[in-house]
This record gives sequence, structure tokens and C-alpha cells, in this order.
Amino acid sequence: MRGSDERYGSLFSYVDLESRVRKDHPLRTIREIANATLADLSADFDRLYTDFGRPSIAPEKLLRAMLLRAFCGVRSERLLMERLEFDLLFRWFVGLGVDDTVWDHSVFSENRDRLLEGEIAAKFLAAILAQPRVKKLLSSERFAVDGTLIEAWASIKSFRRKDGKDNDYDGPGRNAEHSFHKEKCSNETHESTTDPEARLYKKGDGEPAKLCYMGHALMENRSGLAVGGVVSQATGVAEREQALVLIDRHLGVSNRRITLGADKAYDVTAFIADLRERQVTPHIAVDGHLSKTGKPRKTAIDGRTLRHIGYAVSQRCRKRIEEIFGWSKSSTGLAKVKLRGCVRVGSAFTMRLAAYNLVCLPRLLGVAT
Repeated sequence: MRGSDERYGSLFSYVDLESRVRKDHPLRTIREIANATLADLSADFDRLYTDFGRPSIAPEKLLRAMLLRAFCGVRSERLLMERLEFDLLFRWFVGLGVDDTVWDHSVFSENRDRLLEGEIAAKFLAAILAQPRVKKLLSSERFAVDGTLIEAWASIKSFRRKDGKDNDYDGPGRNAEHSFHKEKCSNETHESTTDPEARLYKKGDGEPAKLCYMGHALMENRSGLAVGGVVSQATGVAEREQALVLIDRHLGVSNRRITLGADKAYDVTAFIADLRERQVTPHIAVDGHLSKTGKPRKTAIDGRTLRHIGYAVSQRCRKRIEEIFGWSKSSTGLAKVKLRGCVRVGSAFTMRLAAYNLVCLPRLLGVAT
């Protein structure tokens, strides 16, 4: 019998969000781990808020909404609020009832800034890794490090001279034309008027120079999970400097010897010496490119490292860190971050690392999807 296409309205509707989400949905495992992590951060949330005034958005709901934006690639917070209006799965994950009012996007952004400035992202990532089910998946001896460029939320046209002597065309409007003809631009003499902390940088010969930051991640090799992240200004030595920062921050004072895999940009004598002082075995790719005279460059990696089979294993595993960067840029909008300043960009980058770990956990924990 053919069903009717007529629409009938009902006076009452009872919707149980829990029953609308299938039992084997991967977001159930993610939500369970996220809720346990947020419970561990309750004391940190208390320190960010006062005991008087109007109640704000609960930080737990705020962080779950930020995670959803990363999982589903929602382009903006305005669209995220619109999605929360009608998507029952979104409401269930965040913790909103069917009849609860969705927040205004400007209120959401203001509360989000409070969390970004409170170093909650780094604490959230560390709390995820400290969960008992997650901790047993991590390696304590094999790591890899790498960096990636994050394009700043600023136009190249905003890159102006610090002394104000710019070669501008006279014209109407505030957005006048600017000529870079025969002008030598460098970070020493120029800076962006939109985002002064961004730096002009290019990845290699033949590549365009862009205003950007540099994100750095530390990955353990057993499961390919990110265990640390930081954002710095883009410079030629930032990758090696921040790699040492990540190692010191994650491992602290320890006598256990570990290995660190990295690409050939880290094949520098001073950096290798710093690693050995920290009881770190450098599994760095050999940079043997030819010089202008035709002679191969002298590498800092010697036979003590190359002879071991673990070196070849580290070189294979270290490439998995590109999966973290690729997912963060393609799915979460990190290719061009819509925030300004190292602190905010760094918090957003760390939240993407935490989101990547959560996406991987249902598979790693053997949950059917």
C-alpha cells in the first residue's frame, strides 16, 4: 500500500536524542573519551570564571562544539550555530536538548577566545593522552617531529615598511593601491599591519612567499598520535628550535633514551649535538644534496646511527606525521587560519591535534564503525 505524502502537525513531540544515534557510531567512543577528559579539566575551568555575573556557555559544551567543527569541516562558527539548530547528532554530541536555544555566533566566539587564552587546548591534549585507554596505545621511546606552514589571516598587501615610507599610489578609499616594484621586502624592514606577528616566508626555491606561521608537532610512532604541538613565527631555524622545546616539554627530565625521526631539514650538526645531550638518538634523514661545486654535503648522521635497523623503521614511521598535517589543513581549515597572533593560532593548532587523536581512537581501540 502506498504511503501518504500529507504532512500532519502534532501538538506534542517526544524525541530521545540518545536513541537517535546508533549504538556503533564512532562519535560515541569519541564523546566518551572527551567527556572523561573534560571532567579531569574541571578545576582548570573553574579558574577561568568568576563566582558572580551571568552564566556563560559551559566550557565543556564549548569545547565539544569546537571539536565537532573540526570533525565535520564546518567553515565558520556562524555555520556551526546554524547546524546546531537542526542537526540532532550535533545537539547530542554537544549536550544540548531538542528544546534548548542555540547560542549566538558572536557570543560563542567571545567565549571561545577565553579558552584559547587560558592554555586549555594544551591541557586538553595532555588530558586525552593521560586517559588509561589511550595511554597504553602510546610509545614511550619512538617519536617523530616535523613542521608545517600555516598561512596567516592577512593579505600580502598589508606587508608594509616599518618606517612608513611606502610606495603607494594616490587614490580614493582606504584600500589604496601599493606597488612592490623594485622594492626589497624583508621581515627586518617590513611587517604586516593586519597581523604584526606573521612573517613573510617561502617553503623553497620557486615557491611564493606568504605571510604565515609555522606549526610544529611531536608524534609517537606506535599509533601515530600527536603528543605535543606548538606554533612559532616562521624562520629558517624555527623547526629545529621548537623540536627541542617539544622534546623538553613532553619528556621532561628523564634518563630513558629515545629516538627521534625527522626529515633532512633537521640534519644540522648543532641540532644533532643538542639531541645527544638530551639522550635522544637522532634518526634524521640524511641531507646529501650536492653543493654548487658538485660535492655532496657533509651529513651530521654517522654510521653509529645508520647501521641499526631501527633507523630505517623510524624513517618509514616519521612520514605518518604528514597525515596529521594533511587532515588538519584539508578537513579543519588550518591551511589558512582565521585567527591572528601566535597565542591564538597556537591554541587552534593544538586543538586540531587533539581532534585528530580523537578521530583516530575508535579505530585504534577496536571499536566497530
